[in-house]
Amino acid sequence: MAKNIVIIGAGPGGYVCAIRAAQLGASVTVVDAMKQPGGTCLNMGCIPSKNLLHASHEYHKAQHDLEKLGISVKGISIDIKQMQTQKKQVVDSLTQGIGFLFKKNNVRFINATAKIINSNQVEAGDEILSADAIIIATGSVPRAIPNISVDEKIILSSTGALDIDHVPGKIAIIGGGYIGLELGSVWGRLGSTVHVIEALDRITPGLDPDLSKTLHTALQKQGFIFHLGTKINSVIPHKTGAELVLENTNGTKNLSVDKVLVSIGRVPNTSGLDLEKIGVELTPQGFIKVNPHFETNINSIYAIGDVVEGPMLAHKAEEEGIAIAEHLAGMECHVDYNVIPAVVYTQPEVAAVGFTEPQLQSANIPYNASKFPFSANSRAKAVNETEGFVKLLSHQETGLVLGAHIIGTCAGTMIAQVAQAMSLRATVEDIARTCHAHPTHSEAIKEAAWAGFAKAIHA
Repeated sequence: MAKNIVIIGAGPGGYVCAIRAAQLGASVTVVDAMKQPGGTCLNMGCIPSKNLLHASHEYHKAQHDLEKLGISVKGISIDIKQMQTQKKQVVDSLTQGIGFLFKKNNVRFINATAKIINSNQVEAGDEILSADAIIIATGSVPRAIPNISVDEKIILSSTGALDIDHVPGKIAIIGGGYIGLELGSVWGRLGSTVHVIEALDRITPGLDPDLSKTLHTALQKQGFIFHLGTKINSVIPHKTGAELVLENTNGTKNLSVDKVLVSIGRVPNTSGLDLEKIGVELTPQGFIKVNPHFETNINSIYAIGDVVEGPMLAHKAEEEGIAIAEHLAGMECHVDYNVIPAVVYTQPEVAAVGFTEPQLQSANIPYNASKFPFSANSRAKAVNETEGFVKLLSHQETGLVLGAHIIGTCAGTMIAQVAQAMSLRATVEDIARTCHAHPTHSEAIKEAAWAGFAKAIHA
């Protein structure tokens, strides 16, 4: 059992691990270079982006949707400064909340840059910390594009895109993944013309093709301009914007914009830890190699979250944080990587868990695909949010739920039901015969489940 634990990184993986380890009796110290705990997620990622997404969505609804409900809104305007102020208040409240939880659980927090000296010592600023176990939870940073320099003024990372103090006329998003589409949604709803440049032939390439296609159509209706199968030849910034040269099979073309967001994914953040010096093994992609118990090749040094392979998601890091804390306390630990949900917080939201159809086809697994549209869901119709569907994938012979793919207003919340069903090895019939409250969006899951083994009732 590890009685003295040092965790490097106070993001979702690190802070959750710290609290759980302290609950189990360990003495825990957390070291992070950020002044406030919470990591990228709380300080400059998940939370501030969702706050701005909510604010921009409310503004867009007031402009375009409320008249259908008999509500007339005149003279509506936006105050970007107030939006940014309120965003900061939310972030501060949550990070202070983590600080309170640290104190409540006797977790020590040190604001400093950390270096690993050896398997049992960490340098934290001017202090040398001794530990039975060292856990690396330093997260990830935006992936850079060679020859494109991010200055956070004209050419932005996701961090800079959250802090824009005005509505750009045109913004180019390099990359069609979830981060770019979410931030593009914020500024698009507020009035920007959003161009998305994606080298592949579809957006959100990791999602089930049905979701990608439907989301593409929805965002296009909202004014997004997509340049698929297109590469960036050059980006030349100037005082008031940037000139892009795009290339695809039809040749090259120029695009003038006010801002450029570079959003082509993230990479593990391991710089400055001196991992090479002490011999911690990395993969060719820069991830820290770990065994099933998150231990590196160096005894008593562990790693979790974005620095190890797997989906770069805050909730995945949290699950790993709890698992390693329990392992170090002598308990059994397990993370089911087949049941890690993913959510894109656009409007409509997109959520998925488990296998996609192409994955099942590649693995030669016999399956049924059953869908139910929100246009036939009574709650969705009542609140005028009928875009999207629920699709369930189930084993053709056993009925076990193998995957779920939802696009609709409440997709991010609804996906938890299917993730839990998969964790408990439920079948589509189990879901269908579970009573769901009426009228709710989640009845669409029930109907899709009925369609998976019999026939939907309301289709």
